[in-house]
Amino acid sequence: MRAADAARLLALAAIWGASFLFIRIVSPAIGPWLTADLRVLIAGVALLVYFRVTGFDPQWRRWGRHYVAMGLLTSGLPFLLYAYAALQLPAGLMSVLNATSPMFGALMAAALLGERLSGRRVAGLALGVAGVALIARPGGDGLPLLPVAACLGAAWCYGFTGAYLKRWARAAPARGMAVGTQVSAGLIMLPLAALWPPAQPPSALIVACVLALGLVCGAVAYLLYFRLIEDVGPAGALTVTYLTPLFGMLWGALFLGEALTVSMLGGAALVIVGTVFVLRN
Repeated sequence: MRAADAARLLALAAIWGASFLFIRIVSPAIGPWLTADLRVLIAGVALLVYFRVTGFDPQWRRWGRHYVAMGLLTSGLPFLLYAYAALQLPAGLMSVLNATSPMFGALMAAALLGERLSGRRVAGLALGVAGVALIARPGGDGLPLLPVAACLGAAWCYGFTGAYLKRWARAAPARGMAVGTQVSAGLIMLPLAALWPPAQPPSALIVACVLALGLVCGAVAYLLYFRLIEDVGPAGALTVTYLTPLFGMLWGALFLGEALTVSMLGGAALVIVGTVFVLRN
């Protein structure tokens, strides 16, 4: 990996780690539904303009149904679940739970594509389960289980995405997926967003965080991610999964004063090691 690729990888991990910080700030102020919808709408419009200027054609008629399905699975539903979880969970912890996505991806690939679960992957899954259990501490004085389940549900959506693409939309253009998923999810969710308006006008900080979610964590991050896929391949780009929780915990501690407990750090270590096992057969 060249120095420029490593820099893009670190930048992407820092940006996606920061997305949980912004969600934690925005969602309690304007509600989960509006948080999720504005995030995808802003990203979708920005990417639409960018690809229009650069002359890229997403081929809406050919791939539109996949954009809609993937938009709900990769953006609409998971963003809504994370925005709901952010009402109670710290940003750093959400970023750790998000790192279980490759584990769900391995399970979905085995169920839908017939891929073999090697001993290494099974060990990674076991470590991931142990890490989540250590963080949530079910049955004890741990975290509320419903928000934790929401984060895991969002991670499942991401895991299912890989199997869906391989089975039903293998030939769909990656950049088309980037813009198509955001636009379709934003438009589908928009009518319902009006049912839960914020109780009061958002502050300048909230507006800035919403724009950061859409423009930086959405549009810019997608461009970085697909550039990494082109330069270092899908496997190399997926190593961002190892780094995102570290940045998520760092930003939460620095800007929100979130505590880094022993159980959280231990659980994060187990999840990250488990992710390494799952992604590296």
